[in-house]
Amino acid sequence: MLVGYDGSSGSQQALRWAARQARARKQMLTICQSWGPGFPILADDEAVLGFARRSGERVLAEGLRLASSIMDPTDVRPMLAPGTAAAVLCEHSSEADMVVTGARGRGGMPGLSLGSVSEHIAAHAHGAVVVVRGHWFPAAEFGRGAVVVGADGSPRCRAAVDFAFEQAALWEVPLLALCALADAPGSLADARACQEDFEQTIAEALERHPHVAVHRSVDPGGARSALLAACRDAQLVVVGARGRGGITGMSLGTVSQAVLHHAPCPAAVVHMC
Repeated sequence: MLVGYDGSSGSQQALRWAARQARARKQMLTICQSWGPGFPILADDEAVLGFARRSGERVLAEGLRLASSIMDPTDVRPMLAPGTAAAVLCEHSSEADMVVTGARGRGGMPGLSLGSVSEHIAAHAHGAVVVVRGHWFPAAEFGRGAVVVGADGSPRCRAAVDFAFEQAALWEVPLLALCALADAPGSLADARACQEDFEQTIAEALERHPHVAVHRSVDPGGARSALLAACRDAQLVVVGARGRGGITGMSLGTVSQAVLHHAPCPAAVVHMC
């Protein structure tokens, strides 16, 4: 598991979330701090580069202490990498089963619900990306909400459904699977096919995770409003990067973008492998 950390309050929340996930999954947690001066410099400007690296080392040491207070320190490893946070995390995402980031980092503009770095990672990293935002419930410390997944039955959504089932099984919480018919192509037959594909996708996932309590919901409206309403008390909302109606060439669909910007809880975007 890979988590980006820059010392900001958003990255601290992301690190706490990731540390609990890694502990529950019995996985190693890699804390990534990218370093660079933040402005163009000459390649041989050793003083500036040295200062940037030392600053990164201090931030990374802080992150290691925070993670080690939650999980076994021997399961935490540091990664200090040159470059921008977005580029570094995307580059290494193929080596991790999950990338975790805060909604906004140190460089975020006031008033933005989602920083550009987090949005870039969600759009371009491999596998599952979790943006930690809003409320969330650490295991055995607070009441735990359900996991919510948006699914339209398309092949693109199956990885998201599997990820959501894994999370629900891990935390022993119910799963709410939601299909919004208004986002299906324009005919009644298309909507019916969407619902049938959705039911089949959930049934197949349930065979792999038979102990998960699943609640299905078919909404005649749009996915954005339905998902945001459904996850008000959730601990995690999961979507695919793009759904059935996604525009070719787009990294993130409109539903995924809406969830990332407005979900009241951590949001996971899962890309097809």
